Amino acid sequence: MGYSMSFDPQQAQQLNDSARDHLWMHFTRHSTYEHGSPIPIITRGDGAYIYDVHGKRYLDGLAGLFTVQAGHGRAELADAAAKQMQELAFFPLWSYAHPSSIELAERLTQYTPGDLNRVFFTTGGGEAVESAWKLAKQYFKMTGKPMKHKVISRSVAYHGTPQGALSITGIPDAKKYFEPLVPGTFRVPNTNFYRAPQHGDDAEAFGRWCADRIEEAIEFEGPDTVAAVFLEPVQNSGGCFPPPPGYLQRVREICDKHDVLMVADEVICAFGRIGDMFASSRYGIVPDIITCAKGMTSGYSPIGAMIASDRLFEPFKEGHNYFAHGYTFGGHPVSAAVALANLDIFEREGLNQHVRDNEGAFRSTLEKLKDLDIVGDVRGDGYFYGIELVKDKATKETFNDEESELLLRGFLSKALFEAGLYCRADDRGDPVIQLSPPLIIGQTEFDEIEQILRSVLTEAQSIL
Repeated sequence: MGYSMSFDPQQAQQLNDSARDHLWMHFTRHSTYEHGSPIPIITRGDGAYIYDVHGKRYLDGLAGLFTVQAGHGRAELADAAAKQMQELAFFPLWSYAHPSSIELAERLTQYTPGDLNRVFFTTGGGEAVESAWKLAKQYFKMTGKPMKHKVISRSVAYHGTPQGALSITGIPDAKKYFEPLVPGTFRVPNTNFYRAPQHGDDAEAFGRWCADRIEEAIEFEGPDTVAAVFLEPVQNSGGCFPPPPGYLQRVREICDKHDVLMVADEVICAFGRIGDMFASSRYGIVPDIITCAKGMTSGYSPIGAMIASDRLFEPFKEGHNYFAHGYTFGGHPVSAAVALANLDIFEREGLNQHVRDNEGAFRSTLEKLKDLDIVGDVRGDGYFYGIELVKDKATKETFNDEESELLLRGFLSKALFEAGLYCRADDRGDPVIQLSPPLIIGQTEFDEIEQILRSVLTEAQSIL
């Protein structure tokens, strides 16, 4: 494990104290740090690795937050930002445009499936989801179906933290503090095949069953009141649920039948994570809207987008009509310039093809862990995997809340990090370890991930 000292111990302690006293970290139990436990402070990145304030190196097994596709330390992305700042550091897209946003919008539509040719920029994924629901509502009001406003989404799915996006989210614990939220959202089963014993080994039948629950929900609510179905091609929360064969195609049929918009939330799945610029293309579907963010700039500067079909834009070409929505920093010129440089890297280095060429090796390396009693399932696609942990492999019995707390937060999160692997131990469904590394890695890093996981999970078994 490499070390590169950047801060002396006194400086490191001063940073830690300042963070404890002034920085409000996101989704963080601050009590952990109130009694002397050090705050992990990351100071730099290089390729697939990050370094903390003490100079210790870690493999970035989560690409920051499903984001740093091209890896850390890309000088050309910093250069693109600096160049754009010197030319035009900021201007809004409110009735005006600037070259980098125009070029990026056109570039993105070269990668989208079908007729998704209209790009509405945001500053992140939650805002993109918020924008998509607002567009769905306004579109149907403008086209003579004003009652269509409801949204169907999936159990345990995460779609963001703004009030609308949080309403669409299917994680009760994420929502309970902020209720009442925006009304009109309804949940259906997700595609967790590991927890679908009634379908045996028939993934296609399971997918059909899941899709039919969407139609059932639309019919229960009344098709004249349902505006959209939101789903991630591979659902993140719960631990990387890929779409069963035929599932997305069946959802597309159902949406067409009932004049309901199909929204592919690709905030995580886009930009190479599944081996294509958009996972919708990889899985052979054309949604009505794609939401995306994170990997568009590899995280070097914040940006997101809602990309809509030509059909949805048509009413906005007429008369006094306009989409009554926007963000100060949506399509920020610096972020757009960084995104263009990032997409250049994708094409020059063939990152999508690299993922497709290596995804089988990544999967087979992680599947070696299935010889551990605690590992129940390894699932995912591309460079996006979840490892589900179980108490009893034969029965698939999961851990109760107390055991999950002890396992994930009490041991695994800290132990994996101390062993040199940054990833996510999560129990928003059943307990899982999630992996979403930079797209530049190969077998050497796959082996490193597997070896660290094996060591720490073996220790976890003995503790339990």
